[in-house]
Amino acid sequence: MQSTSNAGRWGKIANFASKIPVKYLYLLFLIMAVAISFHSWLSSQDMERWTRYNNFVIFRQSFAHLIHNQDLYILYPAEYYDLYKYSPSFALWMGAFYWLPDLPGLICWNLMNVIVFIIAVRKLPVAENRRSLMLLFLAIEMMIALTSSQINVFITGFFILAWHAMENKKLWLAALLLVITIYIKIFGIVALSLFLLYPQRWKAALYTVFWTAVIAIMPLAVISVEQFIFLYKSWGHLLANDYSASFGVSVMGWWHTWFGMEINKQLFVLTGAVLYALPILWLFIKRDHRYNLSMLASALIWVVIFNHKGESPTYIVALTGVAIWYFTQPVNRVNTVLVWLTLIFTSFSSTDLITPYWIARTYVEPYAVKAVFCTIVWAKIILEPFLAAKLQGASMGEGLQRMA
Repeated sequence: MQSTSNAGRWGKIANFASKIPVKYLYLLFLIMAVAISFHSWLSSQDMERWTRYNNFVIFRQSFAHLIHNQDLYILYPAEYYDLYKYSPSFALWMGAFYWLPDLPGLICWNLMNVIVFIIAVRKLPVAENRRSLMLLFLAIEMMIALTSSQINVFITGFFILAWHAMENKKLWLAALLLVITIYIKIFGIVALSLFLLYPQRWKAALYTVFWTAVIAIMPLAVISVEQFIFLYKSWGHLLANDYSASFGVSVMGWWHTWFGMEINKQLFVLTGAVLYALPILWLFIKRDHRYNLSMLASALIWVVIFNHKGESPTYIVALTGVAIWYFTQPVNRVNTVLVWLTLIFTSFSSTDLITPYWIARTYVEPYAVKAVFCTIVWAKIILEPFLAAKLQGASMGEGLQRMA
């Protein structure tokens, strides 16, 4: 009786939330970007060293290091903590923000991320009322991502826009968008696999090679050939040595901390890549396009849960994958239970608005709790094409038997 009452209560809440005009939620995300920027800037004023928007400072200062012929891939403790780990081309693009003072620059940065994300979400085949629920589902994770002043929201938007370009046969645009993500975070290379689901794959390959070359040489506009070669070698060296003992907030982190498993990272990621590729290859062989959007969701989740450097702010990417999977298909009880558990253990668990800070620091982060249900949803996504084919085969067999 109690469970029925709870189900009815949650149903009423969901029904109310679905009636919120989606334009108000877009506005909420934009206000969130500005408000979080102000808070990050104001709360940094009394800090003796560095800032709370350290990632933005890293990105912005990379442009100064680029134009002054400095090594991008060493520590600059007088300016920020941590390392710059992105391409020389991305450092060039950050010139658009370098000339702005901290606060306007940070506001423009977070607004850019959110605007790209909103444009992308509007391209998804989601009913208006479900779009409102989808945005509410992502709101906490969006707040966490913006607080870190990272670029994960932007990358999520580009993944979705690339899928939309593929659906509309604009392969040149899809290739451009994905290559841009690769020059920001190398895991964007995973999404290139989505081209297998579409015709004219050879054109997509040519476009990818073209944009890869064009974007690679962009820093030559401000540096010499010698410095250009040096920077790409330095970047390659950093990436090659960025395989520390940490497992991150990932499947590897989950299994290692929960079950004490000794994990070979390369083998683990290779196994994950094979599992990721199996449904794509199956759909490629069968010429079945019904799951193209699900494979986008799979890519968004995979690049986070198999990332040995995964951290809480990257989960806006994975949770968007979960949202795409859930909100673009008919509702069923199993999926609804899974999506609620994912929301609770991924978003609710990592904000002190809901979960006490000490619990998050003691249990949620060290035990990679955010990865658990995202991984379970991902496993269901990659199994669905095979299960559907099996059910279809069984139905056809029964039909033939009745005819006989």
